[in-house]
Amino acid sequence: MAKRNLYLSNVPVEEALSQFFSALEEPVSKKSLMPQFEEVPAEESLDRITAKAVYARCCSPLFNAAAMDGIAVRAAATVGARESNPLVLRAGKDFIQVDTGDPIHPPYDAVIMAEDLIQADEIGGIDEPNETDKTSEANGEETVKILESASAWQHIRPIGEDIVAGEMIIAGRQRIRPIDIGVLLSGGISRVTVFAKPRVAIFPTGNEIIEAVHRDAVYQEAAMAQSAFVQTGEMGKIIESNSRMFEALVKQEGGDVVRFAAIPDDYDLLKAAIQKAANEFDMVIINAGSSAGTEDFTVQVLREIGEVVVHGVAMKPGKPVILAKVNNKPVIGTPGYPVSAYLAYKTFVTPVMSVLTGRNHAPVQKVEAVISRRIVSSLKHREYVRVKVGRVGGRIVASPLARGAGAAMSLVRADGFCVINQQSEGIEAGETAPVELYRPLEEIDRTLVAVGSHDLILDVIADMMTANGAAGKASAADFASAACLASSHVGSMAGLMALKRGECHIAPIHLLDEETGGYNVSWIKKILPEKDVRLIKGVGRIQGLIIQKNNPLGIKSIADICRCRFINRQRGAGTRLFLDYLLKKEGIDSGSIDGYAREAATHMAVAAAVHGGSADAAMGIAAAAQALDLGFIPLGEEEYDFAVPSDFLELNEIKVFLDILKSPEFHRRLAELGGYTWSNAGKIVQGEI
Repeated sequence: MAKRNLYLSNVPVEEALSQFFSALEEPVSKKSLMPQFEEVPAEESLDRITAKAVYARCCSPLFNAAAMDGIAVRAAATVGARESNPLVLRAGKDFIQVDTGDPIHPPYDAVIMAEDLIQADEIGGIDEPNETDKTSEANGEETVKILESASAWQHIRPIGEDIVAGEMIIAGRQRIRPIDIGVLLSGGISRVTVFAKPRVAIFPTGNEIIEAVHRDAVYQEAAMAQSAFVQTGEMGKIIESNSRMFEALVKQEGGDVVRFAAIPDDYDLLKAAIQKAANEFDMVIINAGSSAGTEDFTVQVLREIGEVVVHGVAMKPGKPVILAKVNNKPVIGTPGYPVSAYLAYKTFVTPVMSVLTGRNHAPVQKVEAVISRRIVSSLKHREYVRVKVGRVGGRIVASPLARGAGAAMSLVRADGFCVINQQSEGIEAGETAPVELYRPLEEIDRTLVAVGSHDLILDVIADMMTANGAAGKASAADFASAACLASSHVGSMAGLMALKRGECHIAPIHLLDEETGGYNVSWIKKILPEKDVRLIKGVGRIQGLIIQKNNPLGIKSIADICRCRFINRQRGAGTRLFLDYLLKKEGIDSGSIDGYAREAATHMAVAAAVHGGSADAAMGIAAAAQALDLGFIPLGEEEYDFAVPSDFLELNEIKVFLDILKSPEFHRRLAELGGYTWSNAGKIVQGEI
């Protein structure tokens, strides 16, 4: 039996970083974590970081220069000119023609703009002003007439007005912007010393890894990657993506990166690759193989060829991080799960990159937010919980997302992290907690927060809101002020409770009243009796059984789910309430259903389970079945609406939301999804509630 690796430690994050940096700076005579510098042409220095302050080599302008088109004159010779006593000037004697930027030499010390010159047909003669012809020739001599005297140095840029030789242009450790390049060149700087881009090697590892490239044709034929694997006999394989994420992060943080092909779980191959990379690169990142599996060789290899400083950090996700050095170069092993890999990179790779690139990363923006659902945490770890964030009634509210280390989409959907420190058991619903944002606060302030039932149309609405699509606007100002939709899928009942607690703007719901057969209104009255709530009508949609394509089990009715593997929606979901209503109506005991207790949070999640073969049937909407090309047995039409406090109806985000519900473009996209009706979409129900 193969031996498993065991973590050597559960080191707190700050302590792990401190130990790692201390190790990288030893021995003192061979400091490994030292940035390198290089000279680059100024015109090619965009986004590079200056190694030291840059000082101008020459003045700008280099000479006294005309700031306007016109004539250069001696200011003293124009004294006394006024409208009642115009002064005529002779070319070559009293003035010379100049254009903007021309040098001004003595005895001239002022410039009169061309717009202020008047035609003079002859010396001593005064004619009416001519708007188009500012000069004339009389007796072969060019003359102009002025009505106002000039002051010394008017409209002249003196030497060094912008830049003085020896003046600092850019401080050290500053990112060079486009405007900086222009100033550098104006100050006589043709080359600038910058931090050299660190060279980073990235190695994905694992026998189960397959490349995403060259497989487009397979993906285009399949509704899901899993289907492609079934067709090609590659079940159990994983599309490699973490290293591509790392590759993009390294480039974004100012490094040069080489991403190598995946290394199989082979000790000698991994050892040879790391040894070679540690000689040629400034840092090495190894993804996967850092945990306690029997084929996780990374830590053993690093112990043999270098020094493992830390193996195991008190953070979740991301505990099995390896911080090591080989050939005095930092080598970091990250877990294979996407969220763990991302957090490991941002926590440990980014600080190293900051030293090597000279970049001062902007501090994370932190806000205090009301947590909408209870978060339980272990005392052993610092936990990073992904959250959706929005401002509701003056309070910032954070709704936790999926917490699994493999839930990569939670990173895409999240607005930030709620960081629960070690030795904390968690946060109760309604308590405030610090949240680290990675979406600008101004965007969060424009966000419409929806908590409640899931439907595919929420993604459509979110897409249209981002582009301010309700009115078909497309100007820069419209995009800058576009509203956003952040939805959290917790079920209809939980959505109404969130609305009651003031944690969302709207609650998507589809709750059947078994006594009346109506939807939503009675539930709002029951749960929110003291709150002035309106109901925005959404869509009618078909609920039914999502089954495998071609119906191999011959499922025909709700009774047939007792003889197959089922997957259910979470408690409080309107879909689950509808299922329970049908079971009660048919006299079916839920305990007789294999999988009744197995829950998923969205219609697409239950459809994916059926599509992947882990379930034979699920309760869901027709659009989800159609999206994955599955079979569907309709069981009823329901009303999917939106509860909203009347106080919020005047919000710009709600107005955009209503415009979208009523728009032809939204209706067209509903028709493409299939299984929807929209005759009342956007109508506000008032009197009945």
